[in-house]
Amino acid sequence: MQKIVVDSSVIVKWLNQQDEELLEQADRLLKDVQNTHVILLAPELAKFEIGNALLQHKSLSVDGAKVTFAQLFLFPVQFISLSKDLATSTYQIAKMLKITYYDASFIALAKQEDAILVTDNVKHQGKFSEIEVTPLKDY
Repeated sequence: MQKIVVDSSVIVKWLNQQDEELLEQADRLLKDVQNTHVILLAPELAKFEIGNALLQHKSLSVDGAKVTFAQLFLFPVQFISLSKDLATSTYQIAKMLKITYYDASFIALAKQEDAILVTDNVKHQGKFSEIEVTPLKDY
C-alpha cells in the first residue's frame, strides 16, 4: 500500500478553499485515497499548523472554525504522534537543512514511513534527497 505524507499546506486546501491555488490537485489526491490503496499520513503537529493557518489567514468565525475542525477530523489522514526517534530525526533534518523543526517534521515522517511527501511548500521540504517529494502542482 502506497503511503503519502501530506503537509499542512495541502490539508488547508481541503478545509477552506478561499484564496487557495492548486485545488484540483489537492482534490485529486483526496479522491485517490478514496479510490485506491493509498494511506495519508501527517505528523500530529500538522493540526496545530492548520489551526494557525486558519486563524491567521482565513478570517473564520468561531462557529466557522468549529465546523472546519469537525471536517478535519473526518479526513482520511492518520496523524502520527511524535516519538523519541521521530523527534530526534526531525531535529537532525532541521539542523542539516537549516529549516524549521515544523517543516522538518513532515520530511522525517516520510523518511520513517518510507512514504512520498506531497507539499505545496517545496522551497524548504524539497531540499532533502533521501525521500521522494512531489510538489502538489505536479500531482
